[in-house]
Amino acid sequence: MVILSFVVEAPSHAYRMHELIKQRGKDNVVNVAQRNSVYQTIAQLQAAELIRVRETQQEEGRPERVIYEITPLGKKTFHAWLEGMLGEPRREFNEFPAALATVMALSPDVVLAQLLRRREAQKQQLTHSSAIMKELQGKGLPRLCMLDDEYKQVLLKAEIKWLDGLIAQLESGEISWNEKWLRKLAAQFEGGQHD
Repeated sequence: MVILSFVVEAPSHAYRMHELIKQRGKDNVVNVAQRNSVYQTIAQLQAAELIRVRETQQEEGRPERVIYEITPLGKKTFHAWLEGMLGEPRREFNEFPAALATVMALSPDVVLAQLLRRREAQKQQLTHSSAIMKELQGKGLPRLCMLDDEYKQVLLKAEIKWLDGLIAQLESGEISWNEKWLRKLAAQFEGGQHD
């Protein structure tokens, strides 16, 4: 999606796309630790006939640069993907909700310790994300190019707030469990019988 968006924006070569990903802070959305990742994505998009070679440029003393442009199929596909992603919530199976669904397999003390670790990590991630966003804004990158970062920060803030409440309930003992309680719960729901 990100590579296609750059080619929709303007015909581009791989190096420019790689640099734009870093300059616009999209390396937290797209895994481009290696420029080779961009080349692999370009090859896949080209094989699917979503982009094509527009021209090849050769400057003296510089490597050859292949400029890619979007195809009509690529533009149609890109818009369909983007509209679908924006308008249709999808079921995403993240690890954290799965862990929460089975949290009672650990002791309350262990859960509390892990949630404290998670809250601290999320706070650090929020601080880091905010600093990068301010830096990019300072360089003149418009808000429109950072909506994904803004959304991520909103989610981080909401999770931190939720964790604060859950941690407080675990610390106070308002939420707690033990093996006896778990067995009673299992018996209560055994065979579909529950009150």
